[in-house]
Amino acid sequence: MLVELVSNTRVLEIVGDMIRVEAQGVALGELAAVQNVDGTTSTARVTSIDGRIASLQVFSGGKGLSNNARISFLGRPFQVTFSNNILGRIFRGSGEPIDGKPELSSDPRIDVTSPTVNPTMRALASRMIETEVPMIDLFNCLVESQKIPIFSVAGEPFNALLARIGFQADADILVFGGMGLIFDDYHFFRTAFEEHGVFHRTVMFVNQASDPIVERMLVPDMALAVAEKFAVEQNKRVLVLLTDMTAYADAMKEIGIAQERIPATRGYMGDLYTQLARRYEKACDFKGAGSVTILTATTMPGNDVTHPVPDNTGYITEGQFYLHDGVIDPFGSLSRLKQHVIGKVTREDHSQIMTTMIRFYAGSQEAVQKQAMAFELSEFDHKLIKFGERFRERFMAIDVAMPLEKALNLCWQTLAECFEPQELLMKQELIDKYFPQQQRATVAEGSSA
Repeated sequence: MLVELVSNTRVLEIVGDMIRVEAQGVALGELAAVQNVDGTTSTARVTSIDGRIASLQVFSGGKGLSNNARISFLGRPFQVTFSNNILGRIFRGSGEPIDGKPELSSDPRIDVTSPTVNPTMRALASRMIETEVPMIDLFNCLVESQKIPIFSVAGEPFNALLARIGFQADADILVFGGMGLIFDDYHFFRTAFEEHGVFHRTVMFVNQASDPIVERMLVPDMALAVAEKFAVEQNKRVLVLLTDMTAYADAMKEIGIAQERIPATRGYMGDLYTQLARRYEKACDFKGAGSVTILTATTMPGNDVTHPVPDNTGYITEGQFYLHDGVIDPFGSLSRLKQHVIGKVTREDHSQIMTTMIRFYAGSQEAVQKQAMAFELSEFDHKLIKFGERFRERFMAIDVAMPLEKALNLCWQTLAECFEPQELLMKQELIDKYFPQQQRATVAEGSSA
């Protein structure tokens, strides 16, 4: 519902979905009503201001728009509905429901633009979000208030991984934001959340590929605005899932080109870092309240990690999960906050298991290369190859799901099946406590024989 109009002006120029008007006293991000000569009314948003000229992005597009259309500024930024009634609902990028359920016109609304959190109100990250994905929980823990992307390429199952983390993660509220999704991907996420029983505590904001591009720009802001409200006002632990941030950056580039702005690297605007950081910095563990954790999918065109979007993202976020060949790569992945929880809120052997498993897997990769080049393999090389095969099968596939405690025990079992206790080079007290007793007896019998 549009509020009372506060000013009127006419269109000076139409460029694609962008219109330029002469206006005074308007603010960046302010909404406007565009009344066409045929009587239809569209919503637009101020995207830039140059002196007395304001550029607006029309939500429904510029097709059919007349130069005689009248522009009325509304004196407020874009707002999104916020109440407990939005849980279990799906909204498009304009904030309108697309799930066939009733409108929420009587529910309170909040601005989608707000400053980042005062640093004095941030608590040190110290709580783990268990995802039941072994390659995350074991080796690169997801920590509350963390902001971290999944780096991948088109064709990899990054959406399947994102959905799996969503319905398996230990969080109170799930907020999903999809940008430029094809219908199959939108349907996949909706079905996955429904079938795994988390849809009742999920709110989805979806911009499909056929929707106006300006709505794509609003999806992260809406998702993060409601996530922050749930965390601050209801003390909820909120997990925000966003896909794909490269599509979001491409939308910014397209709008920048329409505004005739001078591009920077590879056609992206010079404020790409700032725009990404404004969204990622919404991740926070609020003192005396809940938390917002942000997990995104960021595709790398041509598998190029130096592409402007992943390159800028890497400077902002606290690590990354590197997905390729259908698995999470333990060498390319990193969580800079894992040291806050490993061995502190997790089991005492977690740190040693993590380093030992990665050390042996790296050794198995070298042994496989030696085998491929027809070098003679030692007995230990054969053990490493056996370990590498079981490691990939039991831990690296993204469809593997198990609690952290069970994953740690399986690590010990896998080590025991491939190596003798003295070959582990771990603390003896941990070996005495966790190395499977039955397997130890089998190893001892094999050695005496």
